[in-house]
Amino acid sequence: MFRKSEPSRFAHRLSRDQIKAIMNKGERISRLVRDMEGRDVDEWSGTIAQDPFYRAFFHCWNEQRYYEAHDVLEQLWLKTTSRDADFFKGLIQAAGAFVHLQKNFEHPTHSKHSRRLRPAVRLFLLAEKNLSIFPPQHHRLDVAAFCKCLRAYADQIVTSNYQTNPWSPATAAKVTLNSA
Repeated sequence: MFRKSEPSRFAHRLSRDQIKAIMNKGERISRLVRDMEGRDVDEWSGTIAQDPFYRAFFHCWNEQRYYEAHDVLEQLWLKTTSRDADFFKGLIQAAGAFVHLQKNFEHPTHSKHSRRLRPAVRLFLLAEKNLSIFPPQHHRLDVAAFCKCLRAYADQIVTSNYQTNPWSPATAAKVTLNSA
Protein backbone atom coordinates (compact mmCIF):
# COMPACT_ATOMS: atom_id res chain seq x y z
CA MET A 1 0.00 0.00 0.00
CA PHE A 2 1.14 3.51 -0.75
CA ARG A 3 1.13 6.14 1.91
CA LYS A 4 0.11 9.62 0.90
CA SER A 5 3.64 10.87 1.43
CA GLU A 6 5.12 8.33 -1.02
CA PRO A 7 5.41 9.38 -4.63
CA SER A 8 3.20 7.61 -7.17
CA ARG A 9 4.91 4.73 -9.01
CA PHE A 10 2.68 5.05 -12.08
CA ALA A 11 4.82 5.95 -15.11
CA HIS A 12 2.68 8.90 -16.16
CA ARG A 13 3.46 10.54 -12.83
CA LEU A 14 7.21 9.96 -12.95
CA SER A 15 9.85 12.19 -14.41
CA ARG A 16 12.12 10.94 -17.18
CA ASP A 17 14.96 10.47 -14.68
CA GLN A 18 12.73 8.44 -12.36
CA ILE A 19 11.62 6.22 -15.25
CA LYS A 20 15.23 5.69 -16.36
CA ALA A 21 16.11 4.55 -12.84
CA ILE A 22 13.52 1.75 -12.85
CA MET A 23 13.60 0.71 -16.52
CA ASN A 24 16.43 -1.11 -18.24
CA LYS A 25 17.84 0.08 -21.55
CA GLY A 26 15.75 -2.36 -23.58
CA GLU A 27 12.56 -1.21 -21.94
CA ARG A 28 13.45 2.46 -22.55
CA ILE A 29 14.19 1.78 -26.22
CA SER A 30 10.97 -0.22 -26.64
CA ARG A 31 9.04 2.67 -25.11
CA LEU A 32 10.76 5.17 -27.46
CA VAL A 33 9.90 3.04 -30.50
CA ARG A 34 6.35 2.41 -29.27
CA ASP A 35 5.87 6.17 -28.88
CA MET A 36 7.14 6.73 -32.45
CA GLU A 37 4.97 3.97 -33.89
CA GLY A 38 1.91 4.61 -31.75
CA ARG A 39 1.50 0.87 -31.07
CA ASP A 40 3.01 -2.10 -29.27
CA VAL A 41 6.32 -3.08 -30.85
CA ASP A 42 7.64 -6.01 -28.86
CA GLU A 43 5.85 -8.79 -30.74
CA TRP A 44 6.68 -7.85 -34.34
CA SER A 45 6.37 -10.58 -36.98
CA GLY A 46 6.44 -8.70 -40.31
CA THR A 47 9.32 -8.03 -42.69
CA ILE A 48 12.55 -6.36 -41.60
CA ALA A 49 11.73 -3.28 -43.68
CA GLN A 50 8.50 -2.90 -41.72
CA ASP A 51 10.00 -3.71 -38.32
CA PRO A 52 9.35 -0.83 -35.91
CA PHE A 53 12.94 -0.85 -34.60
CA TYR A 54 14.38 -0.80 -38.13
CA ARG A 55 12.09 2.06 -39.14
CA ALA A 56 12.82 3.93 -35.89
CA PHE A 57 16.54 3.73 -36.69
CA PHE A 58 16.00 5.81 -39.84
CA HIS A 59 13.57 8.14 -38.09
CA CYS A 60 16.18 8.88 -35.41
CA TRP A 61 18.93 9.13 -38.05
CA ASN A 62 17.04 11.74 -40.03
CA GLU A 63 16.46 13.76 -36.86
CA GLN A 64 20.25 13.64 -36.25
CA ARG A 65 19.70 11.54 -33.14
CA TYR A 66 22.48 9.12 -34.03
CA TYR A 67 23.03 7.81 -30.52
CA GLU A 68 19.34 6.90 -30.24
CA ALA A 69 19.44 5.39 -33.75
CA HIS A 70 22.32 3.20 -32.60
CA ASP A 71 20.43 2.13 -29.47
CA VAL A 72 17.20 1.42 -31.33
CA LEU A 73 18.79 -0.83 -33.96
CA GLU A 74 20.95 -2.53 -31.35
CA GLN A 75 17.75 -4.04 -29.92
CA LEU A 76 17.03 -5.68 -33.28
CA TRP A 77 20.66 -6.69 -33.83
CA LEU A 78 20.84 -8.46 -30.46
CA LYS A 79 17.88 -10.68 -31.43
CA THR A 80 19.18 -11.49 -34.90
CA THR A 81 20.86 -14.82 -35.61
CA SER A 82 20.78 -14.57 -39.39
CA ARG A 83 23.26 -13.01 -41.79
CA ASP A 84 21.40 -9.74 -41.27
CA ALA A 85 23.30 -9.35 -37.99
CA ASP A 86 26.21 -7.96 -40.04
CA PHE A 87 23.83 -5.63 -41.88
CA PHE A 88 22.51 -4.23 -38.61
CA LYS A 89 26.03 -4.05 -37.20
CA GLY A 90 27.12 -1.96 -40.20
CA LEU A 91 24.23 0.45 -39.72
CA ILE A 92 24.99 0.71 -36.00
CA GLN A 93 28.65 1.43 -36.76
CA ALA A 94 27.63 4.14 -39.24
CA ALA A 95 25.44 5.76 -36.58
CA GLY A 96 28.36 5.55 -34.15
CA ALA A 97 30.60 7.33 -36.65
CA PHE A 98 28.08 10.14 -36.92
CA VAL A 99 27.90 10.38 -33.12
CA HIS A 100 31.64 11.11 -33.23
CA LEU A 101 31.23 13.75 -35.95
CA GLN A 102 28.31 15.37 -34.17
CA LYS A 103 30.16 15.56 -30.84
CA ASN A 104 33.22 16.96 -32.60
CA PHE A 105 31.09 19.58 -34.37
CA GLU A 106 29.35 20.62 -31.15
CA HIS A 107 32.54 20.74 -29.03
CA PRO A 108 35.54 21.14 -31.36
CA THR A 109 37.93 22.36 -28.65
CA HIS A 110 36.90 19.89 -25.95
CA SER A 111 39.76 17.62 -24.90
CA LYS A 112 37.83 14.42 -25.71
CA HIS A 113 35.51 15.50 -28.53
CA SER A 114 38.26 17.22 -30.51
CA ARG A 115 39.85 13.77 -31.05
CA ARG A 116 36.78 12.04 -32.51
CA LEU A 117 37.62 12.20 -36.22
CA ARG A 118 39.94 9.17 -36.30
CA PRO A 119 37.44 6.90 -34.49
CA ALA A 120 34.74 8.16 -36.86
CA VAL A 121 36.81 7.13 -39.88
CA ARG A 122 37.47 3.70 -38.34
CA LEU A 123 33.72 3.21 -37.81
CA PHE A 124 32.90 4.41 -41.34
CA LEU A 125 35.30 1.81 -42.75
CA LEU A 126 33.96 -0.97 -40.51
CA ALA A 127 30.41 -0.07 -41.44
CA GLU A 128 31.25 -0.10 -45.13
CA LYS A 129 32.96 -3.49 -44.75
CA ASN A 130 29.94 -5.00 -43.00
CA LEU A 131 27.41 -3.49 -45.40
CA SER A 132 29.28 -4.12 -48.66
CA ILE A 133 28.60 -7.88 -48.48
CA PHE A 134 24.91 -7.21 -49.06
CA PRO A 135 23.17 -6.56 -52.38
CA PRO A 136 22.91 -2.94 -53.55
CA GLN A 137 19.29 -2.92 -52.29
CA HIS A 138 18.66 -4.70 -48.99
CA HIS A 139 15.60 -4.35 -46.77
CA ARG A 140 14.55 -1.36 -48.90
CA LEU A 141 17.82 0.48 -48.17
CA ASP A 142 20.02 1.59 -51.06
CA VAL A 143 23.11 0.01 -49.53
CA ALA A 144 25.36 1.09 -52.41
CA ALA A 145 24.40 4.76 -52.01
CA PHE A 146 24.65 4.53 -48.23
CA CYS A 147 28.18 3.07 -48.45
CA LYS A 148 29.14 5.75 -50.99
CA CYS A 149 27.99 8.40 -48.50
CA LEU A 150 30.00 6.82 -45.67
CA ARG A 151 33.08 6.63 -47.89
CA ALA A 152 32.70 10.30 -48.88
CA TYR A 153 32.67 11.39 -45.23
CA ALA A 154 35.69 9.21 -44.41
CA ASP A 155 37.62 10.42 -47.47
CA GLN A 156 36.98 14.09 -46.63
CA ILE A 157 38.33 13.58 -43.12
CA VAL A 158 41.39 11.63 -44.25
CA THR A 159 42.13 14.13 -47.06
CA SER A 160 42.16 16.92 -44.48
CA ASN A 161 44.66 14.93 -42.42
CA TYR A 162 41.98 14.49 -39.73
CA GLN A 163 41.64 18.25 -39.29
CA THR A 164 38.24 18.94 -40.88
CA ASN A 165 34.88 17.60 -39.84
CA PRO A 166 32.62 17.49 -42.94
CA TRP A 167 29.44 17.05 -40.88
CA SER A 168 27.13 19.87 -39.88
CA PRO A 169 23.45 19.93 -38.93
CA ALA A 170 22.66 21.80 -42.14
CA THR A 171 24.35 19.29 -44.42
CA ALA A 172 23.69 16.05 -42.52
CA ALA A 173 22.84 13.13 -44.77
CA LYS A 174 19.23 11.93 -44.76
CA VAL A 175 18.40 8.29 -45.41
CA THR A 176 15.11 7.05 -46.79
CA LEU A 177 13.90 3.56 -47.45
CA ASN A 178 12.81 2.73 -50.98
CA SER A 179 9.25 1.71 -51.79
CA ALA A 180 8.41 -1.95 -51.45
